[in-house]
Amino acid sequence: MEFTAIDYSIFALLLVLSSAIGLFYALTGNRQSTVQEFLLANRDMGCLPVSLSLLATFQSAVAILGVPAEIFNHGTEYWFLGCSYFLGLLIPAHIFIPVFYRLRITSTYEYLELRFNKTVRLLGTVTFIFQMVSGAGGAGVAEPGRPGVAQRCPPSPQVIYMGVVLYAPALALNAVTGFDIWSAVLTIGLVCTLYTTLGGLKAVIWTDVFQTLVMLAGQVAVIVVGAWRVGGMARVWHVAEQEGKIAGI
Repeated sequence: MEFTAIDYSIFALLLVLSSAIGLFYALTGNRQSTVQEFLLANRDMGCLPVSLSLLATFQSAVAILGVPAEIFNHGTEYWFLGCSYFLGLLIPAHIFIPVFYRLRITSTYEYLELRFNKTVRLLGTVTFIFQMVSGAGGAGVAEPGRPGVAQRCPPSPQVIYMGVVLYAPALALNAVTGFDIWSAVLTIGLVCTLYTTLGGLKAVIWTDVFQTLVMLAGQVAVIVVGAWRVGGMARVWHVAEQEGKIAGI
């Protein structure tokens, strides 16, 4: 399968529109002129765009490419992870978020300062930064009994995750277009950096809304067209059962 002129046009349009949202908030009357506007969208965003933006954070390449591959190879038991998300999110939604909302704070570190002091807040921040970058540079500690030989620290899960988020769509793009992988990584990263830097959180939220709708439309199209080509949803289910892919249901 290869990209046609229409495919290239749609892909370019997605990048242009994502950048345009950031430019719009940077160059018009909605310019982000204060820290609160830039980082908090002036606290005036509605429930729907914020919800869709949160949804977009879960719809990365890991979900779009990795989850279907996981289910194709190992079956539908992966759906149990969705149950854990549902149960796990109840705790912050009903315990942490109401406290943050009443105190009008935006991070756990602000709460640590209010609850304890600024030193505890700084310690928490430094710990998080260390967790994010640990292993990224390959630093390590000396191996016992082998002076001068250091063990390489494994990369943190966050570093691996962010790498996959950028690399996976670039790899998919390379497979269908032949576009250089690292050029694709650079392009995607630059576009995201551009609209985030220029438009602040408000641009990020509205870009997420746009991209969420595009991703949902694409997923629905894949399901509908794929099922139609093999003879309907009943046929899809029958083949999956025959191949032993239905598990945990």
